[in-house]
Amino acid sequence: MTSLKHYQNYINGEWKNSLSGKTYEVFNPADKNHLLGIIPFSLREDLDNAIDSASSSLEKWSKITAPQRGEILFEVLKIMNSRKEELTQTITLEEGKIFSDSQAEVKRAMNIIEFSAGEGRRLLGNTNQSEHQDNVSYTIRKPLGVVGIITPWNFPLAIPAWEIAPALICGNTLVLKPAFSTPLSAIKLIEIF
Repeated sequence: MTSLKHYQNYINGEWKNSLSGKTYEVFNPADKNHLLGIIPFSLREDLDNAIDSASSSLEKWSKITAPQRGEILFEVLKIMNSRKEELTQTITLEEGKIFSDSQAEVKRAMNIIEFSAGEGRRLLGNTNQSEHQDNVSYTIRKPLGVVGIITPWNFPLAIPAWEIAPALICGNTLVLKPAFSTPLSAIKLIEIF
């Protein structure tokens, strides 16, 4: 018999309980007696800690070259591929999608991570003709900073992937707040990252 999983927040490279100590339960919508997990009920202070952590990591992460960040995302893709059955089952259990739709969602999430990883070789600036003969006009892409991501319940794995991978490949750090009713898929995605 497996024990019930108590999940935590991932902040500064560690899984941590919420400062509130409070939790809520996530149930299978097809079987309201099937408890899937216990989720931390986080406070503003938890969010502040996550933002501070993402801010302090920004300089180091953004100095990694885009092609190197792409290689990291390709590694994420490999891990996702090895866990795609687990991810498919999680989506079906927590959201109630039929299995084939959950499989398609996992595939969509993997596709966007693959695409974003490839962007590591295509993050190009521009060089333009200047109106002055001795001037050079160019642009360089720079990270925006810490990206806040709040996702809905209807695509609990794909939408976080659609937001996380592009943010990371561009050198940003992030804080993710998944949907209240479907957090397990996003938690598993963060485990993979």
